[in-house]
Amino acid sequence: MSKNEGSGLNGVILPFIIFTAIWGSTWIVIRGQIGAVPPQWSVAYRFVIAAAAMAAVARYKGQSLAIGWASAPAVAFLGFTQFSVNFNAVYLAERYITSGVVATVFGLLLIPSSLLGWAILGQKPGQRFLLGSLVAIAGVALLFVHELGGHAAGRAAIALGIGWTLIGMVGASSANVFQARQQIRHLPLFSLLAWSMAAGALLDSVIAFAVAGRPVFVGEPAYWIGLIYLALFASVLAFSLYYPVVRRIGPARAAYSSMIVPIIAMGFSTSLEAYRWTPTTISGAALVLAGMALALSRSRTRITAPDAA
Repeated sequence: MSKNEGSGLNGVILPFIIFTAIWGSTWIVIRGQIGAVPPQWSVAYRFVIAAAAMAAVARYKGQSLAIGWASAPAVAFLGFTQFSVNFNAVYLAERYITSGVVATVFGLLLIPSSLLGWAILGQKPGQRFLLGSLVAIAGVALLFVHELGGHAAGRAAIALGIGWTLIGMVGASSANVFQARQQIRHLPLFSLLAWSMAAGALLDSVIAFAVAGRPVFVGEPAYWIGLIYLALFASVLAFSLYYPVVRRIGPARAAYSSMIVPIIAMGFSTSLEAYRWTPTTISGAALVLAGMALALSRSRTRITAPDAA
């Protein structure tokens, strides 16, 4: 794509930092969305707003929303996997287990993303990437053990929560790999995202009607402020930055953001909820960061190559 490592910095590292920081904050916000409003409706509201905002972004960027009926399968697949299965599963998971456990389990997104990227995109992981990933996964395991150890829920609730999280993880990794395929890359990204979010919102609404009945609205300002944040920042802005990074460095490397997210979430929890770090969590965070540095250390000179493996 561009000329030197400076363009790589602006095109990958800065967006990576931004969307990872945003998603690190969402786990606490999502928890505030679960209560009087059924989680299915919270997801539907989120993507109705996000789809409209993304359409406005697409038009501002000069992209036509008329992307043709040939793109309908791509729109439907992304809407189903990313903006319906993924988010409905995550919101449901937080009904059974804490946001910290959900965020930590989701840190394993690297595994299905790597396997699918290899199988579908031919991006075979290198030895350094595999070694770094093993180190980072060990760190995630330490974070998971700590979060689970302090969990008050029973085994059945924990199993349900983790099960829903794994379903969401499969949906997200499928979408990430799918949109990075050469057959999809020619579509204008913001328009594709707008239609995919709209398709997801439609499907989310159907699911919400079937599961929870009529739409539920509350008068709590905190709920709507959180919803706007999730729709505009955690959906429109974050995915606008995330998908170009996936296309440039591959879904496996981009999925490292999910390993950093639990650490950021713990940082927010430290200031907002008096979260206390322990030797286990400090060791886990250190292993995640060290593993990421090792796995991605050779990508710097190739960061501008699309689909670099």
